[in-house]
Amino acid sequence: MRYRTRVTAPAAALLGTAAVLVAAPAASARPLALRPDEGTPGAETLGDSVFPALGNDGYRVQAYHLDLSYDATTRLVDATATLMIRATQDISRFSLDALGLDVRAVQVGGVAAAFEQVDEKLRVTPARTLPDSCAVAVCVEYGVDPAKALAHTAWVPTPDGFAICPQPNSAHTVFPCNDHPLDKADFSFRITVPNALRGVANGRLVGTEKLDGDRTAYTYRSGSPMATELVQITVGDYVVKERQGPNGLGLRDVVPTARAAALEPALALSPGLIGWLEQRLGAYPFETYGLLPCNSDDANAFDFTGLETQTLTLYKPNFLLQEEKKIGSHMMHELVHSWFGNSVSPANWADLWLNEGHADFYGLLYRYERGWADSLGMTTMEARMKDTYAKGDQWRRSSGPVAAPNAVNLFDDQRYLGGVLVLYALRELVGEDVFNSIERTFLARYRNSSATTADYIAVVSEISGQDRSGFLNDWLYGTSTPRMPNHPDWTVTPVVSSLVAPHHRAPGHYPDSTATL
Repeated sequence: MRYRTRVTAPAAALLGTAAVLVAAPAASARPLALRPDEGTPGAETLGDSVFPALGNDGYRVQAYHLDLSYDATTRLVDATATLMIRATQDISRFSLDALGLDVRAVQVGGVAAAFEQVDEKLRVTPARTLPDSCAVAVCVEYGVDPAKALAHTAWVPTPDGFAICPQPNSAHTVFPCNDHPLDKADFSFRITVPNALRGVANGRLVGTEKLDGDRTAYTYRSGSPMATELVQITVGDYVVKERQGPNGLGLRDVVPTARAAALEPALALSPGLIGWLEQRLGAYPFETYGLLPCNSDDANAFDFTGLETQTLTLYKPNFLLQEEKKIGSHMMHELVHSWFGNSVSPANWADLWLNEGHADFYGLLYRYERGWADSLGMTTMEARMKDTYAKGDQWRRSSGPVAAPNAVNLFDDQRYLGGVLVLYALRELVGEDVFNSIERTFLARYRNSSATTADYIAVVSEISGQDRSGFLNDWLYGTSTPRMPNHPDWTVTPVVSSLVAPHHRAPGHYPDSTATL
């Protein structure tokens, strides 16, 4: 039996807000709905250099409300996605990213709209052209099979439900969206499940409703804008464990009920990790944090150890059963993403090094501060960076410059350890105090938005009081490794074709390239 859910308060709030937003641009007396032959279709791309087909233009999304109902018998999901969009041009047709979704109906402003699914796009033609700056609710009804075989997917089926891992380009296999971190939006969720299961999503739980048929609806709302790739929706036999973090921060972990006791030592590490990082990067940027050990031991369920989703980090449960020195550095890596990657998202996927370089940088600092040897047996940042520096030209040959990836090598070591090497070189150049000021300024300036590598370089130049663009462009885009400040004795190993290159991963896969494992 399939269960349909009714429109809930968050969705109604989105729809009610539409009238206010539509009326807001009062500078023009133009009608709010133009003739069908006016305007032009929005572009079906946001021009990303790594994923050029990803994202859509002609509008921006202001908010999403996702209403999902899970049937434990069929293991299918019935859903409605309500998007509040604002046109950025006179738009006669617009598209959403969508793959593997069985779309049944689309409404724009409460009126049925024509639609078609072509490749990974859902093309929507409203009854009337939408004028520039108008805001309107777009409602998409659809069904989806989490186990459906696709070219790439965010779904992780588990014995008792599912979780999702959207990064980098697979959120649109879960819900229709403008699937690019450049277009961040507010999110709310309603997840309806059998009473024996629990539905969880990003943000805070704001409502629980008992329904007929022994089902419960859980409603969540994110307190900050979010990129689509950071969405988490999970269903399973979970218990939610709450604890106190530093400075009054409330933490919540979503844990398989049968493993709650065994996982407690790992969960208890979060307050200390957050406190250490707040001393360096400032206050934690969101309303809560926690871990989600996904209820699956299947080695093929997902090909990573941990994945940052906003306010909730997805993990393989068995990884977290290890002793602290085996997991603490990687837990720090994922936590750093709350600042670099989540609060400040990449404006282009070529900017990934900002996320992963910073996550490994602080993860390694945390490791070495505690005297834990890394995978190469090294116990200091200087030793690890000297080793990485020697590989610089080889990595640039096999994986491209640090800030110039493609879809095949996006998650290679070059974006992780190569990014750490860039940050290390910068700190050596400007000194630790200036470096720390650069980090905090960048995070404060671009909080809740997206930023480019050029934005980071501009902050570096501003805070250091000198134009550092040449220095950083050489490190980030050069085909040979620059000299390391303060280390004239460091040498780069000549390129030899037989040397092992960083592993290439297929698009849509998030590997364990991190050095913090």
